Amino acid sequence: MKVLDLLCDADHRFEGWFASEEDFQSQLDRGLVECPMCGSDHIRKGLSAPRLNLRTPLQDHPPPHQASASDDSVAAATSRNVSNRASPMSAQLQSQLQEAWLRAARHVVANTENVGEQFAHEARRIHYGDAPERGIRGQASAEETAELLEEGIDVMPFVLPDSLKETLQ
Repeated sequence: MKVLDLLCDADHRFEGWFASEEDFQSQLDRGLVECPMCGSDHIRKGLSAPRLNLRTPLQDHPPPHQASASDDSVAAATSRNVSNRASPMSAQLQSQLQEAWLRAARHVVANTENVGEQFAHEARRIHYGDAPERGIRGQASAEETAELLEEGIDVMPFVLPDSLKETLQ
């Protein structure tokens, strides 16, 4: 089993599990790999490191050596390079935000009815009491959305990738 760190063209990070490199390439070529955040199928592999469970006790580490002038210049250059990259905290925060968004998306799917392209029509029916009140989701054009808002009908755009619209098996 190959576990790959993947990124979409919007730089959303996610993990993919594949039987082999060939399996990954095959699924990618057929458009079967998509970002769980935005649904993009423009996917690339990110840098990933294998997980190695090698533990060494702290006492086995050599003591720090005396710093020299060359060590200081290397440390300064390393510090500049590290500060130009995303910090681990921002990567952790991004991961937490993605998890929260996925939970929200799953909640929306589980607690709403998909009315598809009839969204604007059904939203009006609910608003005016011609249909039972319930949570709905679907598609509406920008013009339809503006008209609904002008009528006082609250709507909110929420992009759901196809992979989240159905239960995974």
